[in-house]
Amino acid sequence: MSAVRHRLLAAAVSVPLLVGALGACGYGSEAKKDTAASVAPKGPKTDGLDQVRIGLFGNTTHATPLVGLQKGLFQKELGGTQVKSSTFNAGPAEIEALNSNAIDIGWIGPSPAINGYVKSHGKSLKIISGSASGGVSLVVNPKKIKSLDDLKGKTIATPQLGNTQDVALLNFLADKGYKVDATSGKGDVTVQRTDNKVTPAAFQEGSIDGAWVPEPTASKLVAAGGKTILDEKKLWKDGKFVITNVIVSQKFLKDHPKAVEAVLRGSVKTNAWIRTHPQEAKQALNAKLADSNVAGKALPGDIIDPAFKNIDITDDPLAATLQEEADHAVKAGLLKKPDLKGIYDLTLLNKVLKSEGKKPVDDAGLGS
Repeated sequence: MSAVRHRLLAAAVSVPLLVGALGACGYGSEAKKDTAASVAPKGPKTDGLDQVRIGLFGNTTHATPLVGLQKGLFQKELGGTQVKSSTFNAGPAEIEALNSNAIDIGWIGPSPAINGYVKSHGKSLKIISGSASGGVSLVVNPKKIKSLDDLKGKTIATPQLGNTQDVALLNFLADKGYKVDATSGKGDVTVQRTDNKVTPAAFQEGSIDGAWVPEPTASKLVAAGGKTILDEKKLWKDGKFVITNVIVSQKFLKDHPKAVEAVLRGSVKTNAWIRTHPQEAKQALNAKLADSNVAGKALPGDIIDPAFKNIDITDDPLAATLQEEADHAVKAGLLKKPDLKGIYDLTLLNKVLKSEGKKPVDDAGLGS
């Protein structure tokens, strides 16, 4: 048995609430050392705080915090309060950090946000903004899979049991008429839960026939000879679905609303800058990824270019799609019907958007 196969088997996890570990991307579980912004704190402290601690992932779906940190846009809004970041490899670890008061605000995927909210009976967190949409594809070995009708008997990887992409694949396969046991991944199509760091090697070795994965893993597979046969955007109305949210500890939101508002101003201004300076933003993103405390390595052009292009930066949390993603998990048998009422508090975001001359965003009836 190959080393890759051993690692694939080790990646399988058990199923508590939303099947245990709900990582947005399934990048492991350890957090890297806190890193400060590249711009020094200057001016009065916001809300009297010495620092605001944010959590993020070192990948392209977290372009907003990575670019905002690299360009000093969050620090500018926080003045004399230092912004510090911790890079996480998976959603569960970030939720744990939020619950243990190790971070105050985090960028995270929809599934771990749902899980964290439901497990705490609505007391741990609030979603306060959107950040990114899209950036997820089904990439396959074109020698083994020619079309979406060729999936039967094949092995398709997802990042983590019960994570956002895992739920999406299970829902897609069910709609196509394939029968798959959600927990084991066995059935007409084998769903192999595989850490994204392992997926490219597994793909090249032939242990998997394809993968339903986020960026930049999808572009890594294409660079390795894979073919994209489905962009998940095609499955959603207007091609939009949430891949990254901004969450905050409810206690921090209550105690330090000015600091939260400052971070949201930094987020909105960063997103606006990314949209108007795409090439510079891509370079800033890659520079931050090269930080040893983030990913430790910049992405080559044939990966960063398509990976960045496939992400849609947005302030809108796309709340209706969060409910739909939760419904997909229920349908797959991975989640009991959750009550998401109150998961959003978009008050401060809409205040910031108004001050920037932008339209308010909607919570789809799931607000406080």
